Amino acid sequence: MAADTLKSPTGAGGASGGLRRLLLDNGALTALIVLVIAMSALSGDFLTADNLLNVGVQAAVTAILAFGVTFVIVSAGIDLSVGSVAALSATVLAWSATSQGVPVVLAVLLAVVTGIVCGLVNGFLVSYGKLPSFIATLAMLSVARGLSLVISQGSPIAFPDSVSHLGDTLGGWLPVPVLVMVVMGLLTAFVLGRTYIGRSMYAIGGNEEAARLSGLRVKRQKLVIYALSGLFAAAAGIVLAARLSSAQPQAAQGYELDAIAAVVIGGASLAGGTGKASGTLIGALILAVLRNGLNLLSVSAFWQQVVIGVVIALAVLFDTLRRKAGATPVAAGASGGGNRGKQAATYVLAAVVAAAVVGAMSFLHNGGSTAKNQRIGLSLSTLNNPFFVQIRAGAEAEAKRRGVDLTVTDAQNDASQQANQLQNFTSGGLGAIVVNPVDSDAAGPSVRSANTADIPVVAVDRGVNKAETDALVASDNVAGGRQGAKALAEKLGGKGTIVILQGQAGTSASRERGAGFAEGLKDYPGIEVVAKQPADFDRTKGLDVMTNLLQAHPDIDGVFAENDEMALGAVKALGAKAGKSVQVVGFDGTPDGLKAVEAGTLYASVAQQPRELGRIAVDNALRAAEGKKVSETVKVPVKVVTKENVAGFGG
Repeated sequence: MAADTLKSPTGAGGASGGLRRLLLDNGALTALIVLVIAMSALSGDFLTADNLLNVGVQAAVTAILAFGVTFVIVSAGIDLSVGSVAALSATVLAWSATSQGVPVVLAVLLAVVTGIVCGLVNGFLVSYGKLPSFIATLAMLSVARGLSLVISQGSPIAFPDSVSHLGDTLGGWLPVPVLVMVVMGLLTAFVLGRTYIGRSMYAIGGNEEAARLSGLRVKRQKLVIYALSGLFAAAAGIVLAARLSSAQPQAAQGYELDAIAAVVIGGASLAGGTGKASGTLIGALILAVLRNGLNLLSVSAFWQQVVIGVVIALAVLFDTLRRKAGATPVAAGASGGGNRGKQAATYVLAAVVAAAVVGAMSFLHNGGSTAKNQRIGLSLSTLNNPFFVQIRAGAEAEAKRRGVDLTVTDAQNDASQQANQLQNFTSGGLGAIVVNPVDSDAAGPSVRSANTADIPVVAVDRGVNKAETDALVASDNVAGGRQGAKALAEKLGGKGTIVILQGQAGTSASRERGAGFAEGLKDYPGIEVVAKQPADFDRTKGLDVMTNLLQAHPDIDGVFAENDEMALGAVKALGAKAGKSVQVVGFDGTPDGLKAVEAGTLYASVAQQPRELGRIAVDNALRAAEGKKVSETVKVPVKVVTKENVAGFGG
């Protein structure tokens, strides 16, 4: 068949037809090459050795998860639990090795077994419980995430040093996560192409009933398939936690969707029966290249989500057109030697093209660069919260006033996503970095990379542990919590029952504000806390959680919410009671919070000055980039704002 292909017409029509067929037969690979060319042309920082390795590291966790999901999708199933299983496995490892004193080797085995057990439960529910795979794995998503929070008590757990080396590099240049990704990819290719269970996956995905009638023990095979997915999820969780030097109970949220997207972009069909390891790897690389390139190009954090969604849709549409054009998917053992030869030639050609692009773009961008100290990166924990939007506004205003280029990214409360963004800033060679950590411990490794590259780092609102920062610009959350306790207790006359709405489990802001509030209440023994529940710093969740708590505690006297968004949700749930029979105290001093204080529905807000935090952080970053001395800690005043003083408060 390869010879026939080589003897096809050599005229212009034949050559163009051959190229068209080549591109159509390898849609994901073509998309990746086009993306690399586009990013290389648009950003001189993209095609550097450090950044390309950085892309590989960022793709690693998604790719390892996606390899496991490939087994499930090939067999016409779906696994929505892999992100939560990854977090649970890492949490089990860290908890057993640190809190329980289990030897590290056994702790790693226990983590792997945890992933396999979760997969077996999924397989049992699908095979013997007759549950749709969507429902079974959706249930496991919730169970695994909940167990991770229960074991960790909502707080990150430091990872054993010996396992943390999985996030390091070999020989000072080869990242271990990339090496693990390659090994897991080769294992996936072997299982799919060379084993009985691999052939069974294609048979089950192609026609499950026919596979059963041909003698396959479909139920047992599905147990193995989901167990493999759980095993790969555990491996991904360990690698992710090693990168962050801590097991985060909220880690890998949404990664199941990235894993599924990578598999589908790589050419697999959700209907089952097709898919291969190389395609999945390319799909994961496409997602990593997109995120990396958009960061380097300073694309708005909000627009990044839009662009990624559009590219995913286009990639899948391209694959659909390929199938309609008559291309035959390659299944394990289905292609002959000629097809393999043609495919190998395609990848060789792709490698040559990529190498040519790397060389050309490196030459073109050689010598042309913007002044480093005129480029600053700002990584915020989330932009789905008015407080951090205000920090961004203050930072952008100061950057504009000083005439510098400010790139803002949104970590979406995901410590691993923030680690990627910080690595992108470092490989982009910025003059300085400002970081508002999702978690203080998890930000440490990425900030240490910036330290190694001699890039100044300024922390804002929350500090960074186990790394050097030139300055910390923050309010005192613990002191603010104490002030909130005093304000609420004195308003209630020193006695009464209250509930607490906690922030996102595992975040330093939630821990510190809660600790300060608890400390402040010690001076008021007449105040009883009858319930406390997390509402994730979200207004809608604050409304729902408060509504539920009122069913059990209808006669409460007060509410303390660890941010204004949750406080406003509580005010909505309380209705006419808010500001009258029930007093509510929030935290942050956001514009909406201050309006509620002025209206009397919110008694008080422990107000920070987020715009000032952003402004001062950028000012300090610029001073550090210019080699000027900056203060290690810059405290921005915090005060309790009530109806009496809200008019004079400048936030």
